[in-house]
Amino acid sequence: MTEPIRTPIIKWGAAETAGAIAKGEVSAVEVAQAHLDRIDAVDKKVNAFLHVDTEGALAAARAVDEKRAKGEELGPLAGVPLALKDVFTTKGVPTTCGSKMLEGWIPPYDATLTTRLKDAGVVILGKTNMDEFAMGSSTENSAYGPTGNPWDLTRIPGGSGGGSAAALAAFEAPLAIGTDTGGSIRQPGAVTGTVGVKPTYGSVSRYGLVAFSSSLDQGGPCARSVLDAALLHEAIAGHDPLDSTSIDAPVPAVVEAARMRDVRGMRIGVVKEFSGEGYQSGVMQRFEESVELLRELGAEVVEVSCPSFTLALPAYYLIAPSECSSNLARFDAMRYGLRVGDDGSRSAEEVTALTREAGFGDEVKRRIILGTYALSSGYYDAYYGSAQKVRTLISRDFDAAFAGVDVLVSPTTPTTAFPIGERADDPMAMYLADLCTIPSNLAGNAAMSLPVGLAPEDNLPVGLQIIAPAMADDRLYRVGGAVEAALNDKWGHTLLEEAPAL
Repeated sequence: MTEPIRTPIIKWGAAETAGAIAKGEVSAVEVAQAHLDRIDAVDKKVNAFLHVDTEGALAAARAVDEKRAKGEELGPLAGVPLALKDVFTTKGVPTTCGSKMLEGWIPPYDATLTTRLKDAGVVILGKTNMDEFAMGSSTENSAYGPTGNPWDLTRIPGGSGGGSAAALAAFEAPLAIGTDTGGSIRQPGAVTGTVGVKPTYGSVSRYGLVAFSSSLDQGGPCARSVLDAALLHEAIAGHDPLDSTSIDAPVPAVVEAARMRDVRGMRIGVVKEFSGEGYQSGVMQRFEESVELLRELGAEVVEVSCPSFTLALPAYYLIAPSECSSNLARFDAMRYGLRVGDDGSRSAEEVTALTREAGFGDEVKRRIILGTYALSSGYYDAYYGSAQKVRTLISRDFDAAFAGVDVLVSPTTPTTAFPIGERADDPMAMYLADLCTIPSNLAGNAAMSLPVGLAPEDNLPVGLQIIAPAMADDRLYRVGGAVEAALNDKWGHTLLEEAPAL
């Protein structure tokens, strides 16, 4: 190293880390090893990782250092470590989706997102814990045990991507990847004090993403700052001919927008339906302060009504289970994954039934049953068909709102992180955690959560949700960057610096 390191490497952001590596202030191997050491020190308590790829991470870091030594130009994230949600395929590295059904499965190929990370020189540290097949709002439904929230290890880190968010908040990685089907990037971001972005549906490839609900699933960036999220967004987004739902259009200028930090002249809508009974007072207090801050920064704020949003939760819990019951039919014990009871005395149907009984957890079974019922003869139009009509109404509400405003804002979640086990036996209470996030998935537009302070009653993080039209993802970063910069100036530090030490 040519210069002394001022703060611990694990506390650096992604942009800062990449800059230090490019200047030769630190090697990519040193950065990777610092994060691997951190994982070794704290992850027994957090349980953010299901698999740590020490050998692969150090090899990727060495490759970055060799490129720099040869004078080759490095990308904006070269050498930066990342935690990858265990729902993306990784060649030669286990992919379990948090399920016993795929325990020990090693994919023979990389997801497109994985390939793009590697091409960018990002160092993948390992695979993070998640609700089984991304079904859940707390990461308690993992077959490998719950993940703890680094702010309070007795509380949930959000779901289904709680492992990725917890890895950021525990300083085990400066970047992470999640997937968002009904809020599973934004909701964990909100309750862990990190930034999570659901890009426009189809703007980040789903090839190699193990499907839960194909019309809703969307991979996206997780980070500790808006700029870092933008850099990661730019690295993973773009058209992919291997994904039939991929949008063939230029990636919005998200990094440039994140650096603007200026909302003057923007018109921002506060969603009327996302308030009232069921919202924690501290969450609403921080949200209202954020709205006032946007006014102070020069934005025009107006109230917007989207009446169909009140129907989003029931519509989602018909559409998503219906699609999951179809997607998970592939796990039949015949081709790959777990196989139980194949002793030569049982039929294929019996083996399939025994395997699914052993391999799927309670929440996955609940959703498969619900979805199969909704798709069954005599009920399809009454349930699934009606839910799709509601989806159209929600899209129309968004269209009407965006005709008058640039972005919409709301709380990301109605409450802060709840205690592990508190809602385990109450599925409806659990599902309400996604109340504010689901409409964006049903419509396919873009949304972000960023931290805006701590709720005074429990000293836990609160998230502000920003919603933009499809393919206007740059607006998220423009607003988010401005709010983040103003709050960091006000506090004199980032919110995560207030988190208790692990």
